[in-house]
Amino acid sequence: MRCRLSALFFKNNIMIIPFSPPYIDQETIDEVTDTLRSNWITSGPKVKALEEEITKLTASRTVVCVNSWTSGAILMLKWFGVKQGDEVIVPAYTYCATALCVMECGATPVMVDVGEDMTMDSLQLRQAISCRTKAIIPVDFAGWPCDYDAILNIIKDPEIVRDFIPETLNQEKLGRILLLSDAAHSIGAMYNGEPAAKKADVTVLSFHAVKNITTAEGGGICLNLPAPFNNDEVYAYLKIYSLNGQNKDSLAKSKSGNWKYDVLFHGKKVNMPDICAAVGLSQIRKYNSNLLPRRKAIALKYLDGFNPYAWFVAPPLDNGYRESSYHLFPLRIKGISEWERDEIITGLNDLGISVNVHFIPMPMLTLFSNLGYRIDDYPNSYDHFKCEISLPIYPQLTDVQTEYIIKSVAEQVERCLANRMSHVQKDSVSLSSF
Repeated sequence: MRCRLSALFFKNNIMIIPFSPPYIDQETIDEVTDTLRSNWITSGPKVKALEEEITKLTASRTVVCVNSWTSGAILMLKWFGVKQGDEVIVPAYTYCATALCVMECGATPVMVDVGEDMTMDSLQLRQAISCRTKAIIPVDFAGWPCDYDAILNIIKDPEIVRDFIPETLNQEKLGRILLLSDAAHSIGAMYNGEPAAKKADVTVLSFHAVKNITTAEGGGICLNLPAPFNNDEVYAYLKIYSLNGQNKDSLAKSKSGNWKYDVLFHGKKVNMPDICAAVGLSQIRKYNSNLLPRRKAIALKYLDGFNPYAWFVAPPLDNGYRESSYHLFPLRIKGISEWERDEIITGLNDLGISVNVHFIPMPMLTLFSNLGYRIDDYPNSYDHFKCEISLPIYPQLTDVQTEYIIKSVAEQVERCLANRMSHVQKDSVSLSSF
């Protein structure tokens, strides 16, 4: 298989390693070319094919593809009837879209802190539930799935169920708080031997350019609603919803004599086009056999490389019950400050290594701090943020590049810690002179 971006690239004798380039091989190019030659580039057969592939991969009952994770989450919250005056619980340690989809519905995001594994703290979750809580959006971090059994036990607790106040038909049918998983990082993650996407009522995936599977931009809504819901009926409704409430898509209208259509309700224009689905199709067909195993191999190589260092805090990857999709490798460095972390990042950038940080906790962002959220209320979120560096991890990354990253990170961290000790010793000498 020929893969682009696999060759080593140097500039001024420095190895250049991007953070997360998309996986574009010849099969991807061929699939996109086939779409262009078909003269059908908006929603059509490729989107349907991708929905079927995602359904198989996630073992979901059905899947709806849309143009982004955010669109998918908004659609599902509105479908459930979330509105002004309602509350939706989210972790403080996540990307802003997790809360923005709630605000788009007019509801209030109620933030809770995360635990040691960087996912929603179940004890704080329970304490945050009120009679206004309509949904919970836990976030699978870096590919690591949340403790869904613990969350479901809370949601289904008779006391919590008794306090739930249904205000729409769908809320009455479910009879409890909706569990909507933010699985933007975790397609392919496993939970007790099954795809983690099956654990929530609704799981929303992201196919953004940096994700494990990309469609350039896109999202997928995995439906696993319990009885009495008919997931196929919900699928049909959401397909209409994603096309402005129009009862026929362009492909259906293009058939001879089938031009008439109706608009059934006020929907949104958030459908995925075939040109994007083609990119995802080429990747998902080799995801479990090629792309995901390569990500895992790189993650394990990082573990082996950093385990000898006392400052290394290993991310959760596989505990025999839950397994990550290895979307990120969130390196955490014990005891360092936010400013020391930034110095290490600058040093790595100077060595040609692009890294990232996941995430800036939402209360630290201007939008949310202006709304009254305070990072002091979420100490674990800040503690993770201040010492976290996301390292490159993608199928095109070679063993040579991975070894260079490990060596460079270790050198930069050791230098940072040595500088700290030097400052401490100088301060001690200065104090002893008094």
